[in-house]
Order: sequence, then structure tokens, then C-alpha cells
Amino acid sequence: MLKVQMITPAEVVANWSPHLEAAFEEAGVTAKLGTDFDPEEVDYVIYAPGGGSADLSGYVNTKAVLGLWAGVESIIKNETLTQPYARMVDEGLTEGMVEWVTGHVLRHHLGMDAHITGRAGWDHSPPPLARHRKVGILGLGVLGSASAQALARLNFAVAGWSRSPKALPEVACFHGDAGLAQVLEQSEILVLLLPSTPETENTLNAETLARMPEGAVILNPGRGALIDDDALLAALDRGQVGHATLDTFRVEPLPEDHPFWAHPHVTVTPHIASETRPETASTVVAENISRVEARQPLLHEVDKSRGY
Repeated sequence: MLKVQMITPAEVVANWSPHLEAAFEEAGVTAKLGTDFDPEEVDYVIYAPGGGSADLSGYVNTKAVLGLWAGVESIIKNETLTQPYARMVDEGLTEGMVEWVTGHVLRHHLGMDAHITGRAGWDHSPPPLARHRKVGILGLGVLGSASAQALARLNFAVAGWSRSPKALPEVACFHGDAGLAQVLEQSEILVLLLPSTPETENTLNAETLARMPEGAVILNPGRGALIDDDALLAALDRGQVGHATLDTFRVEPLPEDHPFWAHPHVTVTPHIASETRPETASTVVAENISRVEARQPLLHEVDKSRGY
């Protein structure tokens, strides 16, 4: 019987264990979940941040570490992580992100805030049609690609950017430094879905924010480190950025005295853009264990040298 160690917060163990056990049974994986196995006897580790020590040096016979979240910055630079690491890519997580992104793009596109608060009065000016609204997506991984295509299906004029070339139906795809400048310069609404790496830190800074159309809207359901907070606040104060809806932050929970809370042109959401759902994601964990046992490659294995 395989031994699967959970290095996760206690509430994750409680919430996930029934779903994981059901997924193992359905996949034909004979395994026992635990939190206190002898590390040398562990075949697989299931990992989520906040579950105690992430010292993996003793797990010398562990075949893979399987992450429960899409983000990997809390573990991937861990020097004791010598095993292959698979991040979570799950249909429920993707659906949740697409719903958050499309919901907030539509909110800003239609100018809903002004009508909800009554600030607009009897302004009879209609918003443009979606086909006349330019939306940019920075990051065309699983979540970014799904969000870009969903917005394109709603008829938005979508441009996407990634470090390496990509091609998506109905999405204008750009890459490299020149491509980033092109996307920024045209994006009336910009969505950040890049991974957090040394290369992507402060992607939005004073220089890049100045390239955007005046009054542009920024949505960040990606990673807090993608934005230089001070530069964003300055751009908001002078009207270069019209509004920022932010779901991820450098420090979470966002400190009570952070200027984002009080700024009239900032919406804070508490890292809810997309949550891994155990009822769907457990099948991904079980499938990866089955694949390794069958000597097949892991799904969604992270390239440690690139950080994603």
C-alpha cells in the first residue's frame, strides 16, 4: 500500500481527506493518507502552504510532491525539494477564475459601480459594445488562456501576452518586451494572470503603468508581487489608472492599514478569484499518482529553473 503524506494545514486535511480517498478508490490507487509517516516510507507528498515545516530532505524515497494550489512560489525555491513537483491544474479552479475575471471585466466595462452607488445619476450614455472594448491578459497559461477565450466569446477585443509565443483562437497573442508594450498601450482593461517569478515581479511599475491608456482598469487575480504597490497608488491618484480591482497581495491577509483599503478607486477582494475545490481537484492528485506508478510523466510538472 502506498503511503501519502499530507503536509497541509489541519483544515485542509479534514476537508480533503474524504475526497482524496474517494478519488483514490475510483482510480484504483491503493494508498493510505497520513500526516505523521516516517519520511523515508512516504511514496507521495501532498502539499499546501501553511501546513508546517516544508523540509523535504528526509523524503528520500518520495516519487513526487503534489501541490493543491496553482501558485508555486511558496515551495518551488525550497532547496530541500529534490522531488518532481506538480502544481494543481483543475477544471473547478479554472472555471472559478474565468467566472471572477469575466464578472469583473463586465462590471467595469458596463460601469456598474456608478449605477449601484447612484453616482451616475440619470446619465443616459450607454457603454460601448464589447467588441469596441480592448481587454489585455498578461499570462497565457491555463487560467489566462481560458479567461482570454471566455472574454473573446463575449465579443471583447482581447489581446494576450506571454513570455514565449502562443496562439489562441480569436485572441491576438503577443510575446517578448515589444509585445508587452503593445498590449499595455491598447488595454482599457488589463488582467494579470502571470506566475510569480523574479522575472515577473513588478511587471506593473511606474514605467509600464504610464504606457496604458489614461483611466485604464487593472484586475489582479494573479499574484500580488506582479504590481509595484506604490507605483499603482500614484497612478490611481493622478488618474492614469481609473480603478484597480485586486484579489492578491504581497502580504495576505492585506494589512488593515494598507492604503488599498481606503482608496476610493480600489476594490479589494480577499483572494477568492479561484479556489481549489477538493471535489474536483482530488481526481487530479489520484491521476498523477496513477501516472507515476505506471511510469508515465506527471501532469502539470513545474520547471524548477523557470519557476512555473
